[in-house]
Amino acid sequence: MITPMDSGRIVFLNGTSSSGKSSIATELLRILDGSWFHMPVDAFHAMRTKKEADPAELPAVLRRTWEGFHRAVAGMASAGNDIVVDHVLSERWRLLDCLTLFEPRNVLLVGVRCSPEELRRRERVRGDRPAGLAEHQLGLVHAHGVYDVECDTTAASPAECALRIRDALTHHTSPTAFERLRRTHVRPGPLDRSECFP
Repeated sequence: MITPMDSGRIVFLNGTSSSGKSSIATELLRILDGSWFHMPVDAFHAMRTKKEADPAELPAVLRRTWEGFHRAVAGMASAGNDIVVDHVLSERWRLLDCLTLFEPRNVLLVGVRCSPEELRRRERVRGDRPAGLAEHQLGLVHAHGVYDVECDTTAASPAECALRIRDALTHHTSPTAFERLRRTHVRPGPLDRSECFP
């Protein structure tokens, strides 16, 4: 049986759309020792049927997708797998859900930042995101304010960010950002997402 101490590590990349999380994750899988899995939330959204959802039902569908994604990550980690998570904490409940599901000692929380000007440029180049989405998320995704390590992809390359994260993972100490956030946002006792502070 796998105990919490045997739980896999989670490198949790949090940043806006187009901030460079997926590119960093690709580099991390190239340079980290052992077997790592990249689990991006976009892959879970892509699994959904392409049939257009009823606008009235869409918020519930999206929330269930995020909740399922969190539980899939938690399940992989609890089986002893090391995971790189690609996430957008633009709604507070997403952070609270992850805080109740993930072993906080084993999470390296990474803030992936980028300037508004560069985000706008990347959105124009990509052409597959609504204009202004990343800039709208900018004031939301980092609202919790606590990280183990931060990267700014405005000037730093994905490879440079990955090396910085690898170094932080090597020297990961307690209390982690997730441990500090759990103490602040989740009531003591057994993990129960209904016990999260509003």
